[in-house]
Amino acid sequence: MKQHIRKINFWIVLAADIFLLSAAHLLAYSIRFGGEIASEQWSNIRTVLPPFIGFKLVVFYFFGLYRGMWRYTSLADLLNILKSCALAAFVSIGMLLLVNRFEGFSRSVFVLDALLTFLFIAGFRVGLRLFYQNSKDIHFRRHDATSLNRRKRLLIIGAGDAAEKVTREINDNKALPYKIVGFLDDHPAKIGQRIHGIPVLGAIADLQEYLFKFDPQEILIAIPSASRDQMNRIVELCRASGIPFKTLPGLGELITEKVSIKTIRDVSYKDLLGRPPVRLELERIGDVLGGRTVMVTGAGGSIGSELCRQILRFNPGKLILFDASEENLYRIEMEVLHEHGFRDYVTVLGKVQDKELLHPVFRHYRPDVVFHAAAYKHVPMVERNPWEGIYNNVFATKRLIEASLQFEVGRFILVSTDKAVRPTNVMGATKRLTEIIMKAFCNENERTKFMAVRFGNVLGSSGSVIPLFRRQIELGGPVTVTHPEMTRYFMSIEEAAQLILQAATMGERGEIFILEMGTPVRIGQMARDLIRLCGKEPDTEIEIKYTGLRPGEKMYEELITEGEGIVPTHHEKILVLGGPGVPLAELQEPLAKLKEHARAHDSEGIKAELRRAIPEYTPQATESILPQPNARDKDNDGADIQLHVAN
Repeated sequence: MKQHIRKINFWIVLAADIFLLSAAHLLAYSIRFGGEIASEQWSNIRTVLPPFIGFKLVVFYFFGLYRGMWRYTSLADLLNILKSCALAAFVSIGMLLLVNRFEGFSRSVFVLDALLTFLFIAGFRVGLRLFYQNSKDIHFRRHDATSLNRRKRLLIIGAGDAAEKVTREINDNKALPYKIVGFLDDHPAKIGQRIHGIPVLGAIADLQEYLFKFDPQEILIAIPSASRDQMNRIVELCRASGIPFKTLPGLGELITEKVSIKTIRDVSYKDLLGRPPVRLELERIGDVLGGRTVMVTGAGGSIGSELCRQILRFNPGKLILFDASEENLYRIEMEVLHEHGFRDYVTVLGKVQDKELLHPVFRHYRPDVVFHAAAYKHVPMVERNPWEGIYNNVFATKRLIEASLQFEVGRFILVSTDKAVRPTNVMGATKRLTEIIMKAFCNENERTKFMAVRFGNVLGSSGSVIPLFRRQIELGGPVTVTHPEMTRYFMSIEEAAQLILQAATMGERGEIFILEMGTPVRIGQMARDLIRLCGKEPDTEIEIKYTGLRPGEKMYEELITEGEGIVPTHHEKILVLGGPGVPLAELQEPLAKLKEHARAHDSEGIKAELRRAIPEYTPQATESILPQPNARDKDNDGADIQLHVAN
């Protein structure tokens, strides 16, 4: 039935085009000769019109003018009509010039014919769209009139491209529960203008005035490129209004570059962070990832899962998802399959340090690119369980590097951390040691391109303070902050993943790339901003409690170690660190001793050996979850004596 209707629509449109083309040609003659067409001109019309119409219809067909759904006519369709009309006119005039050099014909008639053809054909298509749109509006009003009164009055802050796309979507889909009352924008040239018939009312600073005049029920912030200061100012104005407000995601989140009503969400802290969007060299990243077999370790974690999402943009040949957590691995598998529609993937459930698993996986799937994001990253947790940091961070990475070399992986990207800089905790020291190991292996081979990417805290990652603060606010406080002067570097998880992919195209010989992290943020101020975002007042409604530094924590984080030469790259957000590497032979003894101490669960021995391997490491006097081996031996001896006496 649908095919039959489409055929009927085709013939209707074709018949209308024949009529319009004929009318355009006759009108061109009428305009040229002042409404009086002489008999010799009628002879010319009868000679030229049939072949002209036939040729134009063929051109229209090849430009796809009969394959579109004209109820959805767009600027792209109008551009196609313009191209087809121009080509048809150019070829028609050329043929007539070759046949009889325009003898007896008026040249201006054919210029007018081309213009009128475009106006008639384009006007017909636009008329079809308006007809269907008005029919839909009448049908909606007739069958769902009561819902019109329930639509929320929406005030949009911003009058740019994002606001226009949202407005168009709301206008096209009458089922959406919004009615836009106006826009606010600080650009003077936009004030007084209209977007799809809706006025740009005034400046953002005058929000309260327009709330009183237009009584909106909700506010939408539609400025994805807003800076940190802009966003803070807008959010403060919206919060003071007492009206619910939401936002469109920042440009870093809109990886598909599609603004939609579906992307509207509550304002989050990443919006207040206000980091500018990342400029990606898409072609270079596509050359590295497109059609290749890509492995991501820790694929179910926060960084690993975002890496997977971003990698899928570049059409990898196969994606290997490697993770030790069944729940996390299942979650990213379902997302890859159902949300992204990608089927050529493999889920590997297991630990990277499992050599008996790792080598068969590499042998069978032969990855071209490896992103190593699997690691233990929670500072106090690793400080109390240092042997697990050694196993999971140091020896898992070493195993992965060895497998990458053995099976000739093209690129190996190690995800590192700013806590590797002058580390004061076991986690940071293990990550610094993995950088050293990577560089040592790199110096002794040329088959695999190794690189590390070092950056600060990521909003929303596992162990991030944001979820903790939100939960504490939900419970009514207090919000616990370690120290009023503590600062950290922050970036969004989307930005971190995008810059990791960008850095992956740049590495050659064991470089350590650092990502531009901007200005460090005070954790205390972050807590206050989050409390306000949740509609509460810090110190009065929600208490902020300072608890002191946790095991292994530093007051300030750094991104560069003394002695590492920092060099800019061609990308404004990525720097590269130099510095001599350590020969692989010199690492054999420290690594062997670290393994012995880890097997014995000897936290003091682990810290002492890390201190010898990493001179800039400053261990802290923190206790692990288990006593030292000597203390355990004494306890066991005492138990044996007591047991012997009892017997």
